[in-house]
Amino acid sequence: MRRDLRGLSKEGADWVAAHLVAAGALADEEPQLAWHHARAARARGGRIGVVRETVGLVAYRAGEWAEAIGELRAARRMGGGPGHLAVMADCERALGHPERAIELSRSVEADALDAEAATELHIVVAGARADLGQAEAALAQIERLGLDRAQTHPRLAYAYADLLLTAGRRDDALGWFIRSANADLEEETDALERVAELGDEDSAQDEQGEAPSSVDVLANPPAVAAGSGGAQEIQTTDVAEPEVTDVAEPEVTDGTEPEATDDEVVDAEAIDADVDDTIRTGTVGSGGGVPAIPTVLFSDEPQTGDR
Repeated sequence: MRRDLRGLSKEGADWVAAHLVAAGALADEEPQLAWHHARAARARGGRIGVVRETVGLVAYRAGEWAEAIGELRAARRMGGGPGHLAVMADCERALGHPERAIELSRSVEADALDAEAATELHIVVAGARADLGQAEAALAQIERLGLDRAQTHPRLAYAYADLLLTAGRRDDALGWFIRSANADLEEETDALERVAELGDEDSAQDEQGEAPSSVDVLANPPAVAAGSGGAQEIQTTDVAEPEVTDVAEPEVTDGTEPEATDDEVVDAEAIDADVDDTIRTGTVGSGGGVPAIPTVLFSDEPQTGDR
């Protein structure tokens, strides 16, 4: 960690690193608190690429879309490389600019992405196509990657299922939500809840005599590609309905790089006790790094929740 913070004093490096570690650890469960830590790190370490990169990812998790784009652009200028294009594209979607998300996928940097990062970008671009009302083009964006790959990639299967549902192909969507749930060993998505939701709707319709039940579909989802293999049967009873929370609309800024303010330094001082604990436990400066900040890309709208 200290090697990444060269240029700062020992005390400054420890202070910045502790805030980065705290931000990474809190990004998933307490994104707003993580955002305070990230801004505190930026106040002293804003000239260092790894700091700006971490701040950008934490901003994304906290729903600070414009901030995230500015920070990740700054990190890319400092460190080179393709950067987190999928995250930046998802932020553009959140700011109501799906066409900019698509444009990012055509950039020179997109050609330099590894396979996993390219997959994530495809998922976001498919969502941007759907935002523009281009349902068939959105489905084609996923299909170009190969549906066999989606069998073992939970977010890719989830994205395809969501797009099928948007296109009115409900039974196909149910089958792909099941595939997503079966592949989702790390619980990255809420595919199980979506399966239960669609199953409950089918049961209600069956009771009213409006449509046949989808019990058979749950056990044997529709085949979509030769050699892709069938989905496993999963239990969908007693699954809690997903909690719906209101997310504030992000403030759209001019995209300039944010500067640290006095308020941000105050925020940092307010949580210095946590930082001191982190330093005393030896997390910083002992070969440890910033925990990976999970990114969750694509749903019917950009978000930082469970989908």
